[in-house]
Amino acid sequence: MSSIPNNPLTPEQEEVLRDSLKRCSPETLEAAIAFRNQGDISKAPTVIIGIIERFCEPDVRPRLKEPGADDLRVMDDLGIDSLTMVDIVMMVEESLEITIDNEDLAGLRTIAEIKTFVACKLTGEAIPEPAKNIDSMEIPDIMPHADPFLFVQQAAIRGDEITGSYKISGEEAFLKGHFKDNPVFPASIMLEALGQLAVLYLLASDDKSLAGKVDASKILFTACDGVRCSRVCKPGDTLSMSVTAKKIRHPGAAFTGKITVDSEKAVFAEEISLKFDYVEGTVSAAPDAPTAE
Repeated sequence: MSSIPNNPLTPEQEEVLRDSLKRCSPETLEAAIAFRNQGDISKAPTVIIGIIERFCEPDVRPRLKEPGADDLRVMDDLGIDSLTMVDIVMMVEESLEITIDNEDLAGLRTIAEIKTFVACKLTGEAIPEPAKNIDSMEIPDIMPHADPFLFVQQAAIRGDEITGSYKISGEEAFLKGHFKDNPVFPASIMLEALGQLAVLYLLASDDKSLAGKVDASKILFTACDGVRCSRVCKPGDTLSMSVTAKKIRHPGAAFTGKITVDSEKAVFAEEISLKFDYVEGTVSAAPDAPTAE
């Protein structure tokens, strides 16, 4: 059990805590009391989830128990608005005795990001740089792809990794024939989605291996090797995608990629290769420096 020094609750403090969390689940209250009395950091995620659950609509709450719940976006997926988010933060601060600044809050979109941030605050570890989030309104403006052949609905860049998601609606035209009376999302389209996520990385990241602004009209998918498909994906599934830059050296870029659905492995691609060029006049004098392999 990982713990931090902590002063046990006085009876008066416990009464205040119980009153604050009275609309949360009993598990949430028990975890908060255990954390405050014992400094048990392992209880913090239970407190966080319980507080978020308390502010969610009843029909959304079951999603917090599903596999892959850490990838849920608090506002976009759980329907929590900015004012309610402030209430959540204040309750987390009070329960765990931490402070979350407004500028920190702006970079916390998913449950996983909130958990990581709180854990770092409790232990004193360095807080990771916030992800560069790209929402569903921005992506079509950045990408050379467009509906009905755009398979990235939201994305976030952190370091040399970009994550994103696409929910299979069942309205995709190709599902009418793939297959008749049995819609299955094609593995080839899932690889296309990973390729699109890699394209988005080239267009939106600040990777130091890029010597200029990448031209969206001059990116091509050239190869995909080491592919493994291990799950059938159907309407209603959300593809959780991740692509990591392996090597970027103009005019080529190599990535590794994977897709999961509810934390189950669906697709893995050992190497996704793209060819790209820069917007004329934007290349710096410094030569291209490849990323570490």
